[in-house]
Amino acid sequence: MSTAMAPQTYVPEQSEELAQVHRFIEAHAEGRGAVPPARFLLIGGGEGEQIELPEYLYGILVQVVGALAAGKAVTVTPTEPQLTTQQAADLLGVSRPTVVRMIDSGELRAERNGSRRRLLLSDVLEYRERRRQRQYAMLEATAVDFDDEDDPADVIAQLRAARQSLAGQGKR
Repeated sequence: MSTAMAPQTYVPEQSEELAQVHRFIEAHAEGRGAVPPARFLLIGGGEGEQIELPEYLYGILVQVVGALAAGKAVTVTPTEPQLTTQQAADLLGVSRPTVVRMIDSGELRAERNGSRRRLLLSDVLEYRERRRQRQYAMLEATAVDFDDEDDPADVIAQLRAARQSLAGQGKR
């Protein structure tokens, strides 16, 4: 399926099969309107191998067949979803200016298009997971085991030592 992720251009072929599909789509649109009230199925080679085609995929098929029938080439280029800085901020639970600072400092990658910044969804999700792992590591490092019989002053001293140790690691 990795070849499906690479950009691919389809050049029109003058074939009877394409003409039949194009005629069917045109006749259906004329007879029943542009929105398909009927079900459209993708049928496999085996008995009972079929799946209903969602309406948005039917729309893509109509567009591709129309272009090919008109003698035009069709290029399919998969792209990864991009987020605005506000969408990234919402996803991370921080403010938009914080996201901008993270981009400027190099913590998050972003592409600039004029004055706009766009972030790849995968980069934002990866950053969120790295941040979550750092938080879990800090929680684990500051955890102190104690019993009800332990002296509270000793527990407080252990917690202070753990915090100081973490503060020292953060400065490195």
